[in-house]
Amino acid sequence: MLRSVNDWAAVTNMASDKNSEAQYFIAIIPPEPVYSQAAQLKQYFKDHYNSKASLNSPLHITLHMPFRWKPSREHLLIESLQKFAASQKAFSVTLQNFSCFEPRVIFIDVLKSEALDNLQKQLKRFCKQQLNLFNADYKEMGFNPHLTLAFRDLKKPEFYKAWEEFKERKFEATVTIGNITLLKHDGKVWEVFKEFSLTN
Repeated sequence: MLRSVNDWAAVTNMASDKNSEAQYFIAIIPPEPVYSQAAQLKQYFKDHYNSKASLNSPLHITLHMPFRWKPSREHLLIESLQKFAASQKAFSVTLQNFSCFEPRVIFIDVLKSEALDNLQKQLKRFCKQQLNLFNADYKEMGFNPHLTLAFRDLKKPEFYKAWEEFKERKFEATVTIGNITLLKHDGKVWEVFKEFSLTN
């Protein structure tokens, strides 16, 4: 089961008739110092559990799953997302402890937040109406915000060892979300392409 944008990129067929399009997704990237603290945990999973797939993208909360868009029309995408972000207010979210999607994915959990849910719902609606994008959620499974630390290449035996280590481990931070980010796939990894400021 696909649980992250990296999974999506790995199985998406870059067919020859699609070469004129690139892949993008929309996310929240947590600010420092939380970003670095969590990024160290991704490196820990690589070093101790041989899981490095999550290193193929910046640490993030996915707001809209990957979609294809023509680079020649990037200016329209950017202008639209700038307009959307300007209509949204900054807010806070709390990251608390760890959870999993057995038997492959371990992540930092994001506590339920009305502000975060509303942002994702409004972005989903905006992308449908303004950008003709209809795949905001993975297989319509709904919004389940989290920060992935290890996933696709975390083998089952290693998953259970890692989960035994992390299931009672503590992590807590509250961060202010002041931006949403458009990421672009360069053929190998996801990179930050453009950030859009929310209003204060």
